[in-house]
Formats: sequence, structure tokens, C-alpha cells
Amino acid sequence: MRRFELHRDADITGVSGTGVVAEGVEFSDGRVAMRWRPTEHGLCSTVTWDSMEGVVVVHGHDGATRVVWLDERRTQT
Repeated sequence: MRRFELHRDADITGVSGTGVVAEGVEFSDGRVAMRWRPTEHGLCSTVTWDSMEGVVVVHGHDGATRVVWLDERRTQT
């Protein structure tokens, strides 16, 4: 598995702010668990996704939010 953060350069919706807005982990089977950081509105949640592609499609906002990997991808042996 490997860890990541979502870095938001522009807050399109006006809800989650900018900077590091979420942190998570991609498991070896491709599934993702992600935790939103609390916002100024006090909102936070933990969500799961079937793939990182789903995270990017929903939360990428056409490049306004980037996935920043904190760990190297590990290959299974």
C-alpha cells in the first residue's frame, strides 16, 4: 500500500479550502481509503473508493486538486 494527500490549488465548491484537504492510502488491490481534513465549516469524513481513478474523477475538478504520493509504489512479489 502507499499513502497520498489531495492538494487543492483552487477551491471550486467553496467548501474544503485549499492546500492539503485529504489524506489516504491506496491498497495493493487498488482500493482507496481517504480521510478529509476538517474544514472551517467543521466538516470531515472518511470514504472508500474502488480505485484512485474514481477519486480523481469526482474530486480532481479538472486539475484543481492533485494526488501527491508520499510513498513509492510497491510491486507484489
